[in-house]
Amino acid sequence: MCGIVGYIGHRDAYPIVIKGLQRLEYRGYDSAGIALYDGASVNLCKTKGKVEDLKKKAKSEISLSGNLGIGHTRWATHGVPNDVNSHPHYSNSGDLVIIHNGIIENYESIKKELIKRGYTFESDTDTEVLVNLIEEVKLKENVMLGQAVQIALNEVVGAYAIAVFDKKKPDEIVVAKLGSPLAIGIGDNEFFIASDASPFIEFTNNAIYLEDEEMAIIRLGKEIKLRKIKNDAVAYPNILELQMNIEEIEKGGFDHFMLKEIYEQPRAILDTYRGRLLAKQGIVKMAGIDQHLDKFLNANRIIIVACGTSWHAGLVAEYIFENLARIPVEVEYASEFRYRNPIITENDVVIAISQSGETADTLAAIKLAKENGAFVFGVCNVVGSSIARETHAGAYTHAGPEIGVASTKAFTTQITVLTLLALKLAKEKELFTDSQFHEYLTELETIPSKVEKALESNPLIEIIADVYKDSTNCLYLGRGYNFPVALEGALKLKEISYIHAEGYPAAEMKHGPIALIDEHMPVFVIATNKGHYEKVVSNIQEIKSRKGKIIAIVTEGDVQVKELADHCIEIPETFESLTPLLTTIPLQLLSYHIAVMRNCNVDQPRNLAKSVTVE
Repeated sequence: MCGIVGYIGHRDAYPIVIKGLQRLEYRGYDSAGIALYDGASVNLCKTKGKVEDLKKKAKSEISLSGNLGIGHTRWATHGVPNDVNSHPHYSNSGDLVIIHNGIIENYESIKKELIKRGYTFESDTDTEVLVNLIEEVKLKENVMLGQAVQIALNEVVGAYAIAVFDKKKPDEIVVAKLGSPLAIGIGDNEFFIASDASPFIEFTNNAIYLEDEEMAIIRLGKEIKLRKIKNDAVAYPNILELQMNIEEIEKGGFDHFMLKEIYEQPRAILDTYRGRLLAKQGIVKMAGIDQHLDKFLNANRIIIVACGTSWHAGLVAEYIFENLARIPVEVEYASEFRYRNPIITENDVVIAISQSGETADTLAAIKLAKENGAFVFGVCNVVGSSIARETHAGAYTHAGPEIGVASTKAFTTQITVLTLLALKLAKEKELFTDSQFHEYLTELETIPSKVEKALESNPLIEIIADVYKDSTNCLYLGRGYNFPVALEGALKLKEISYIHAEGYPAAEMKHGPIALIDEHMPVFVIATNKGHYEKVVSNIQEIKSRKGKIIAIVTEGDVQVKELADHCIEIPETFESLTPLLTTIPLQLLSYHIAVMRNCNVDQPRNLAKSVTVE
């Protein structure tokens, strides 16, 4: 959940680390800190609040010189957000300095033992325990820092990505990973460390992504040494060439990353199906499927595991797979899947969905599925992420970096990939004629332009948002393919505006939620002209008879719902199974504008972090 950044080389470390922290602030933003080493002394500054608060404090309180630096932006686990609990943390001697993303589960027992040995602690964090454990090992065993880190990590239980240095060795940083992402950027006798590549993309496009239970000793003038933490075996680095560019991680003239990412969806969807969707040839080309086609065609069922927005994308996929490919699908919260002793067999295919590719619960679900012999297919956005490495095969979404904590383009690109997969399987099972298949591919090809058309409703949506910005509760209703979109719309409003919202299948309203309807209750209804249109109209009439306020998402040219609704937002017409790619756009914009009008921090909503790498 936290973001870590480090630099060692010939440049001033401060501007690199600070800018890196700003780019990682989506991972945690309740406190931040930095430690700079100039070869003589360590200058440490940390504070509750944002990276901007850290910048102001650091400029007035510490020397900003030094070619070695580490920094941290925190999402609190152990200890409340305050200056003391912020990272980096010193060891008791002051020689070792550490930053840490993750949770050390057995820190209390280690802390008690260290206290018996004379150690004292200033913070409530598990991280301060870890750095003192490393120091204790280093002194007791009389070993170098790298070996001390390795021995100490074999004594801890939990998840971590750490960077630690010893002020007696100004040319070295030691890093290690288990369950939390860590990338090392490789320059010309300079090295960058970060939770993802965004902090160093303008300096190098060469990076190593550490595998779980790997550590690296980074020394200036030397090659990086990679070791396995458990058995000291030498690990050989796989240096990847990054495809990211600097423009993708800047706001590009938009007020917020979320708005930028909403508007990026036409391009993101196009990039996701580019090279895969060949409409004129009537082909869906996906290497991850082509090599394992029999696994899907012979599967008894597909189990989809995901969390949050990705879970909603999985629910849409359930409708798509069952309708188009006629394969039974179950959609599971990854956070619950492994705790209920699920029945998994070697004839099951498990699809794991995650924007970051680092979601801890989803990774745990993958491990359980593999242990039970299932074939696991990953859908994620981040190249080289843990899910991409842990699954048997997979497909990237190519959405580009998503910085806003509330996912937008992740949702639509995940649905795009899963639609392509369902279509490919349907064709292989001969459930489409050639002409039907070609028609479907051609329609999917038009979706980016239709999303652009949906975005043209933004001025109207802003007006509607102003009407309902002070609401305390909202309902979202949809049927069929658009029931998951109702859930996603409600989630977006909750996440960034802090208004309580619930999503329901429209027909379920009569089974309880209708008791909430009065003249103060806005009800957002997805009422496209496909599927269960007449039944949704009946649901709208039930709401109107109880004085509820109706905001409807309708198909262009709609007449019937327009007569009933207080507000209508039109989307272009498309196939029913593709409507979620369009109906979600107005709901994203509504949530965005309401949050802005309520003076909420859209990109960094309270209590949330982008990548949930701890349980």
